[in-house]
Amino acid sequence: MHSPKSETFDVAAKTNTDPKGVVRAVEEYRVEPFGLYLARPAPGRRQFHYVESWLLPELGLRVTDFWFNPGHERDQDFYLDVVTIDRAGDVWRTTDLYLDLVLRTGRGVEVIDTGELLEALEGGLVTRHQACQALQTAYRCVDALARHGYDLAHWLSDLDITLHWRRHPPHG
Repeated sequence: MHSPKSETFDVAAKTNTDPKGVVRAVEEYRVEPFGLYLARPAPGRRQFHYVESWLLPELGLRVTDFWFNPGHERDQDFYLDVVTIDRAGDVWRTTDLYLDLVLRTGRGVEVIDTGELLEALEGGLVTRHQACQALQTAYRCVDALARHGYDLAHWLSDLDITLHWRRHPPHG
């Protein structure tokens, strides 16, 4: 079992430091009232070559679109990490709370890694409060997506949030 993974996003430096301490250049950061967007290549990754993410602090989510390499495609449109997000000026930090949601637009959403969260709770790596927070975030997200036909843009538009992506239209 591993400790919760933390990641740093330094807007001024245009870098993203992953949980292992590897610093990567970010092509684009965009700060919006509701969150932070980043786009960057993913060198050295077999599964995907590019990543776009939105950090949404009020929702406790990191929404990611992975640009998969041929032969590594997955049946998903967006990958949602349940996270806490802290910000100090230009530096944003996420702490992953283990639970993830795989969204298939218009078809459904799957919650994964529940076992990891429970193991982390049993192992004292997260508090009961953090585990409850993670579960509540996942339940709210699943409920909202179901009520909006498993359409992320439709759900977020009700919250006055519009996510702009490089390869997805504003409402798709």
